Amino acid sequence: MDLDSITEVVAPRARDALPAWRPGDAWLAGGTWLFSEPQDGIARLIDLPSLGWEPLAVDDAGVRIAATCPIAALDRLALPPAFRAAPLVGQCCRALLGSFKVWNAATVGGNLCLALPAGPMIALTVALDGVGLIWTPEGGERRLPVRDLVLGPQATALRPGEILRRIDLPAAALGRRTAFRRISLSPNGRSGALVIATLDSAGAFALTVTAATRRPVRIDRPAPPSAETLQAALAAAIPDGLWYDDVHGAPDWRRHVTGLLAEETRAELVGGRA
Repeated sequence: MDLDSITEVVAPRARDALPAWRPGDAWLAGGTWLFSEPQDGIARLIDLPSLGWEPLAVDDAGVRIAATCPIAALDRLALPPAFRAAPLVGQCCRALLGSFKVWNAATVGGNLCLALPAGPMIALTVALDGVGLIWTPEGGERRLPVRDLVLGPQATALRPGEILRRIDLPAAALGRRTAFRRISLSPNGRSGALVIATLDSAGAFALTVTAATRRPVRIDRPAPPSAETLQAALAAAIPDGLWYDDVHGAPDWRRHVTGLLAEETRAELVGGRA
């Protein structure tokens, strides 16, 4: 879609070339959402890919994902055998339903900062203890766990002029076993509930719920809970007002299927039957 309110596009080549933030500015990453509908009030686009960030880096410390990394590039990433959570990366990438054009343009950071409940990069990075590196407009930086970055539908903890520079996934989280479940109202529909369970070598269990809730919810336990304990933890962690309500699923349906998917993931990791 043409954005006829845009009067200027800035393409900085380095951080010190970033213009001072002003009302009417918008960061441009992949642009798959930005150009999909009218954007009233936006007058200037600041192009982030022109900064030339390395999309991905893998070492013994974990994985570093540039905010401008295309989701298609992340899906192609080969991880070492020690990173047992590697299948989860592809599962979450493929939970973003779109054409090959969208896959090759949409970015990890854009999916996070748009903060839609169904954003699969939110699910991936929350489940794997992702931490965002944020550039502040004063020239500094701060770090924030993704579970605290996404506050609700299209609402984040980013302040005006801040940029999500990178997301770090630590090696300890990437070494966990994982179980993934997703459901939608139609075969090619937007996620109605996306549930990820993880289990580390010491027995610590975590459950991440997205898509069904207005913001990501994570439940951590030092050991795998029983089926009954997990359902009670879900009820305590997700009050009625936190279940999301839109055309892709009613709150009562989302609550019900989330409980079923959570038990399936728990049972998969502990070797039992759901």
